[in-house]
Amino acid sequence: MPSTTASSRATEPLILGILGGVAAGKTRVGMRLAGPGGCLIQADVMAREALELPQLVPMLTQAFGPDVLDGDGKVRREIIAKQVFSDPGLRETLEGWIHPRVRARIGLALIEAQTAGAEPIVLDVPLLLENDSEHGLASRCRYLVFVDSPAALRQERATQQRGWPADEVSRREATQIPLSHKRERADFVVANDGSDHDLNNAVDQLRAQLGLT
Repeated sequence: MPSTTASSRATEPLILGILGGVAAGKTRVGMRLAGPGGCLIQADVMAREALELPQLVPMLTQAFGPDVLDGDGKVRREIIAKQVFSDPGLRETLEGWIHPRVRARIGLALIEAQTAGAEPIVLDVPLLLENDSEHGLASRCRYLVFVDSPAALRQERATQQRGWPADEVSRREATQIPLSHKRERADFVVANDGSDHDLNNAVDQLRAQLGLT
């Protein structure tokens, strides 16, 4: 007899969670997985928008110093990233300001997507497994999809596309669950180590497996 949890998940629309390393291509895979009838929910976008909330500016300048704002009063995210990934206490403080706001927005986005009949709903949430005890999002996913991309290729992307230094990817991933564990938790693995065409084909094959048209 199926459990209550399994039964309740079966009545929900198809919710997929994206896992993978930094710069693995999770957002790109998520967008293609969602397709024309689905919805991609991006926690990173919500977090960036939360950083710009006027009520957070005094807190940010107190915690990170006046240089955290540029000449136009915009938050310099590179200053924040440099400090939080080397200071666990400061990172915890920032997460205490940002994460509740992001969780609330994700909750609203899920309700809106379900009301609109979107399927699948794809969650692109960097700390999907790490913070599941707080937000319960991984538990709501029917399937988890791991985007597998070699470390050297991910660092190359981060350097070329984001301007990150050579050690930034490994520095950020050191604060997260090991990739080997995320891969083990996944129901499906999508390789992103070739051409764009190869990646698109891999995602389309997964969509077919999931019965998505």
